[in-house]
Amino acid sequence: MKDFGLKKLYYSISEVSKLTNLEQYILRYWETEFDELRPSKNRAGNRIYTNKDIKLILQIKKLLRDEKYTIEGARKILDQSKSSKTPQPAVKETQTKKSVQAQKPAEPQNLKKDLEDLRAFLVDLQSNL
Repeated sequence: MKDFGLKKLYYSISEVSKLTNLEQYILRYWETEFDELRPSKNRAGNRIYTNKDIKLILQIKKLLRDEKYTIEGARKILDQSKSSKTPQPAVKETQTKKSVQAQKPAEPQNLKKDLEDLRAFLVDLQSNL
């Protein structure tokens, strides 16, 4: 994971927006979709994010933007990694549960590549935690 110079205890939503390259409205929306993402609020009612919150946001961003998971799929990955520390792949946005069930068994060569990709993702995800 990139070192964003996370040296402060708390960050404002505008600082987090700049650090993560995400719009503030996206951060607020993700709070409604991901139970784990609940930044505290200061006396004035402004959100204050911790380093842990920022790492979670970057993990969510990676799942949604890079890995192309749906919000539901990303939620499942986060829930599984929280409970077992070994996330399992969820249904991606381009696939539905029916299409996954209807698929023919993967050829060994494709299966090997898929397993290698999954292993690389899990190693990367574990190093980010």
